[in-house]
Amino acid sequence: MPQRHPNQRPVCRDCDGFPVVAITTDTRLPDGTRATLLVACPGCNGTGHTTPAGVLARTGR
Repeated sequence: MPQRHPNQRPVCRDCDGFPVVAITTDTRLPDGTRATLLVACPGCNGTGHTTPAGVLARTGR
């Protein structure tokens, strides 16, 4: 008998499910470490998942 899995939202095609990345800069902090910037995926707004097109069509977006 097949097992049921809960509906999983599709993974974002832009970031492949890794929605936030840390980018190091050349700036050094007083303790000697490098400063980092956290950047979120613009395609999924940092969630890692996308909304199916059918849902968007029903909501009128």
